[in-house]
Amino acid sequence: MNNLYQRDCLRLLDFTSLELQNIITLAQKLKQYKKNNKEIQLLKKKNIALIFEKESTRTRCSFEVAAFDQGAHVTYLGPGSTHLGTKESIEDTAKILGRLYDGIQYRGHHHSTIEILAKNSKVPVWNGLTEKFHPTQLLADLLTIKEIFPERKFYEIKCAYVGDAHNNMGNSLLEAASLVGLDLRLVAPKECWPEKNIFKFCKEQMKNKKGNIICTENINEGVKNVDFIYTDVWVSMGESQEVWKKRIELLSSYQVNSLMLKITNNPQVKVLHCLPALHDQKTCTVKSILKKYGFKNGMEITDEVFQKNQKIIFEQAENRLHTIKAILVSSLLKTIKF
Repeated sequence: MNNLYQRDCLRLLDFTSLELQNIITLAQKLKQYKKNNKEIQLLKKKNIALIFEKESTRTRCSFEVAAFDQGAHVTYLGPGSTHLGTKESIEDTAKILGRLYDGIQYRGHHHSTIEILAKNSKVPVWNGLTEKFHPTQLLADLLTIKEIFPERKFYEIKCAYVGDAHNNMGNSLLEAASLVGLDLRLVAPKECWPEKNIFKFCKEQMKNKKGNIICTENINEGVKNVDFIYTDVWVSMGESQEVWKKRIELLSSYQVNSLMLKITNNPQVKVLHCLPALHDQKTCTVKSILKKYGFKNGMEITDEVFQKNQKIIFEQAENRLHTIKAILVSSLLKTIKF
């Protein structure tokens, strides 16, 4: 019996450490099958609803291709295409979708919405991103780290997340570290540290593990001897100009650049980014943002550093597909047989 059958994935702490590592192992196996053209369709006749209140590239494509590869059908419900929370309550929407579909993905604004969906749908619900957590991204990140250092335990890996940690990425990184024992440093000004209750809880979870979690404003302390520097955009496109201005003023010295890589004292340090990245001026939107705030060579990461690490960064992006596929398979099948 598969103990993940019919289980939700709203946040990483929905799983035990062993369950999380089993999902990563399954993702490795599914990735290998796909690469070798030996895909086994385990989800034939399954129907999946994809609810997107927020637009997406990687999350939507990864869920769709994962489902198609496995023989499942999907219905894409984009922004404004349902009555969810407007003409119909979230509870009623969840109840009807739970009768029509075998699983529901939700990407949107409020974590409370996905919790209501999960409570009322009676089928597995998967979090494609909320303002609180981004579990499918962290699964891809952990798979990427494991692929780069296959012989090392997670607690032997040092990772510095640099930038804004007061968001879904900061929260999910904390949960990931507390489960697998990652040595995690959140490097940011205090105004951009995670909520105290989440940090405290995850720190408590680390007591019986060999890893560690710290928050620090000190870049030298945070990135020293790390194996990975991880960053993300500082501001979402939908946020106000006032938020952009304040956030950039706080974080301008936390840009991932060649100097920061030298500070690590590790010539083999790797850089991760969950994308999209404001690293070049090849779109009008990014070009105008960089010009407005005085950045000539990228914002949260320089183009030079991005280009040197693009192989890993795009592998990290592809791994969204394989880990999401593992989530679908493990939550929709009573038993998993290859």
